[in-house]
Amino acid sequence: MKVDLEKLKDPLGLHRLGYAAPLLEHTALRWEGGARAESLEQVAEEVPVAIVYNGVPHVVMMATPSDLEDFALGFSLTEELIRSPADLKGLEVIRYGQGIELQATVSAECEETIAGRTRRLTGRTGCGICGSDSVAAVLREMHMVPAGRPISASALHRAVEALAEGQRLNRAAGAVHAAGWADADGAVSLIREDVGRHNALDKLIGALAPQGVDPATGFVVVTSRASFEMVQKTTVLGSPIMAAISGATGLAIRVAEQSGLTLVGFVRRDRHTVYTHPERIRDRA
Repeated sequence: MKVDLEKLKDPLGLHRLGYAAPLLEHTALRWEGGARAESLEQVAEEVPVAIVYNGVPHVVMMATPSDLEDFALGFSLTEELIRSPADLKGLEVIRYGQGIELQATVSAECEETIAGRTRRLTGRTGCGICGSDSVAAVLREMHMVPAGRPISASALHRAVEALAEGQRLNRAAGAVHAAGWADADGAVSLIREDVGRHNALDKLIGALAPQGVDPATGFVVVTSRASFEMVQKTTVLGSPIMAAISGATGLAIRVAEQSGLTLVGFVRRDRHTVYTHPERIRDRA
């Protein structure tokens, strides 16, 4: 069964947009310095993306239409629908007028797992668990992260600064989150962006997984709050440290504590807050 997005109603006139790019141009009125003027604004696109496994629809997520191959692989891994990149046998990205369909082919063993965890609703932009039909499907088995190596506080701040500088889409349009991969010195080598913070992290993990990067050698940095889903996805990757520019939720802290993850929030300018396992963060270089 294939999701026929072409047959959906189009109350917002989305069909004409085509979803060809992650950024759109839109004419607006800008007030600045007491004056009003017409301006041409760059706007971040937001598209329904249907993920279909072996012909069976699983979920529809609202996402930025870029790096969709990374998104499909990262989502499949962090939701533990597949065990490794090798379980994703094929992927086809089909663009419709009103959305995008990711048609994934997975192994027979994974197909059985996926059949028991099909979501019931559309995942909103800011939602990582929308449509999950049980608490057990949300709070899954704990993943213990490796010991890794300590890093300096300055490495955290270098990574956050580099992530901000590397946000091409957000610099153009705003409203876009990012997730980055940094080495122990804080050098960011890979960045993925999306209107949804969970999607950005899934894209990052999907891009990292085929490269064979040892997750114990670096850390994840994100431009959002540290919710428990973000922590959970980072533990599936196996990174021992996650740094966020905003605060952490109580459940995120509990999951990080139990999984051995060092969780850092409010990494901004000259401050940061280490919520769990502070032994991995040195105050001095």
